Amino acid sequence: MRRNIVRAGAALLAVGVSAGMLSACTAGNGEQSSGTAEITMLVLGDKPTNGRVEAMLEKLNERLAEEVGATLDLYYVEWADWQTQYNVQLLSGDSNIDLITTATDWLFAWENAEKGAFLPLSEEMLQEHAPKTWEQVEADGHWDLTKLDDGQIYFIPEDNFTQWTNHGFFYRGDWAAEAGFENGEITAFEDFTTYFQWVKENKPEAYPWDVAGTNEAALTGYLQGHTDLQTIQQISAGIYYPFQTSESDPYTVTSWYMEGDELLEAAELAKEWNDIGVWREDALNYDGDTRELFYSGLSGADQHHTQTFVGGIVHNMNERQPGSDPKFFYWGQENGNYFRDILTHGAMAVSATSANPEKALEVYDMLRNDEESYRLINYGIEGTDYVITDDGKLDNPEGYDPSTDALGANFWAGRMDEYELPRVTDAENKQELYDQLDAEAKDYPYSTLLFNKDAIDPTLAAMGAVFSEYIPQLQYGKFDDPEAAIEEMRQKLRDAGYEDALASVQADTDAWAESQ
Repeated sequence: MRRNIVRAGAALLAVGVSAGMLSACTAGNGEQSSGTAEITMLVLGDKPTNGRVEAMLEKLNERLAEEVGATLDLYYVEWADWQTQYNVQLLSGDSNIDLITTATDWLFAWENAEKGAFLPLSEEMLQEHAPKTWEQVEADGHWDLTKLDDGQIYFIPEDNFTQWTNHGFFYRGDWAAEAGFENGEITAFEDFTTYFQWVKENKPEAYPWDVAGTNEAALTGYLQGHTDLQTIQQISAGIYYPFQTSESDPYTVTSWYMEGDELLEAAELAKEWNDIGVWREDALNYDGDTRELFYSGLSGADQHHTQTFVGGIVHNMNERQPGSDPKFFYWGQENGNYFRDILTHGAMAVSATSANPEKALEVYDMLRNDEESYRLINYGIEGTDYVITDDGKLDNPEGYDPSTDALGANFWAGRMDEYELPRVTDAENKQELYDQLDAEAKDYPYSTLLFNKDAIDPTLAAMGAVFSEYIPQLQYGKFDDPEAAIEEMRQKLRDAGYEDALASVQADTDAWAESQ
């Protein structure tokens, strides 16, 4: 039976038939007994338990069955150990998975394509079974972003959706103004020391920054704003990205973990924050909802990306902390060292073992290009999951609680600006912030750079173990002597094979540079 699959079937669910039991009632080879193809899409996120996805899928599948002779199920790779579980699932040979949410910067698209997890998609196949998607991506000239060296297409880019996923601090403008910042605006990373100190002294019930878990924001936020280094997003060591280039020397690979003094400066700042008491003592092991504490006035800061700020933080803070004047300081704001999203930050692949790849593409083409299907998969059922105001904005129904009523279908690989609705909860200055970001943002220069990682995968795994030992402790300022800790970490990384990995990454970069 399939694990974590959410299926439409409200009548069956009402009498207690589980999703797994429903799976057992379907015919094999991806066909339901009715003759329609049963398409399963892998998505990222915790499986919802409120019944909203099932209700949405019931309506969506009526339309899909009528239009393309198929129905859709969702298979969730949940956030607990998601990296491992995602890659294991993709390489398991499971023929029950048809569509796979992927990305080149965080979901290992190139690696999984090279390992045979994705079906190569011919132009003829796309033109016949996903004609609207083919036409749009072709017109925009983006298919080259999805090809390996063999010239074949391996996934479809989410290339017509505007979003900003650059990270930064959310903080309270009212408290920042009281701390002495003009208009409550903080414009330099180090200035958060003043802000945090003020919160500590004047809001004793709140943590200055209630942050939790494995995190390196206090390091990377500083590094982005104090160097011109740009991270190579295709190479990870565990959850860490060890290799960078500089804007001034874009073809020479380096590492801000291994070179320069900026990592030490960031770690010393983190130690100062720890000594102030910016975060809770057990932050690394704390598993509470720190964002909820921010909303409750019990934290002076939070951190995530622009989309989170404009799509939820501003509205919720204004509702729950009136007058808090929520602000956003994004990493690299001081020196313009931040990037537009790459067009394959979200992408959709067809599983190499799919029993119905043509039908999978037809379903995807509907989700992406049919407005009724698009609204169902992204917003749910009108009147229950959302309402549209008289001025055409998306709103929540009366009594809606996002913590319990959210849809959670997580279709992050085919959104289109054409069908996106402005939301009542969007920040009033959303477009102003977008324009501000766009004015200085850089385009990621390595979207077509592929790496042969087979030889260095064991080294990257060993490096990841070293990073996981040191980076969280540096982030939370737990080393009495950060300089000694960094030197110790660097030596362990060398012992793990860092120099060999660097040479391999540099060789691939050199070969790519020659072809440009």
